[in-house]
Amino acid sequence: MKLSNENLRLYAVTDRYWLKGRTLAEVVKESITGGATMIQLREKNLSHDDFKSEALEIQALCKEYHIPFIINDDVELAREISADGVHVGQDDMNAVNAGKLIGSGKILGVSVRTADEALEAERNGADYLGAGAVFHTGSKDDAVDITHEALREICSSVKIPVVAIGGINSKNIHLLKGSGIKGVAVISAVFASDDITLAARELRGLSEKYFAHES
Repeated sequence: MKLSNENLRLYAVTDRYWLKGRTLAEVVKESITGGATMIQLREKNLSHDDFKSEALEIQALCKEYHIPFIINDDVELAREISADGVHVGQDDMNAVNAGKLIGSGKILGVSVRTADEALEAERNGADYLGAGAVFHTGSKDDAVDITHEALREICSSVKIPVVAIGGINSKNIHLLKGSGIKGVAVISAVFASDDITLAARELRGLSEKYFAHES
């Protein structure tokens, strides 16, 4: 699947902490019907078999709605089920190796915190970058905040699209306007909501308003 800027408007990253008795597929479907444009399956504590079973279910949903399905970190699983792509962090597999393993025609995302990391990821074949954390977040214990000046520097240093991640919600998303990002990646702003569909719809609208015309 070819990645477009529109795919990055509202990039939903899963977190089973917020399931509240529901299945992951149920909450992901709610986010997609609300306007999520891309899904990343992020699991750190499941066995390979359980992760694979869950991935196949979410992958089928994404195919039904024609949006990219990305797996966090587990390049082998992404390759095994032919996911649309994989996302790796600075402490995960090298982007060059990840790109080779996932294969041609697949999407490669890389997490960055500096312009130097962004340039290296671009050189190594990344298709998009996730920059953050742009606000304080509790979703990732090891997240390091980056300034909005650093975010603008990252966006201006590379030719590939950038999404911001980390603590973004409907109340602060406007602060990222003019940074050069193509969209936002969110976790709790959607999945912790009582009405996931409504939360996704609101954030999608705000992302379109602020970032659809970013140069």
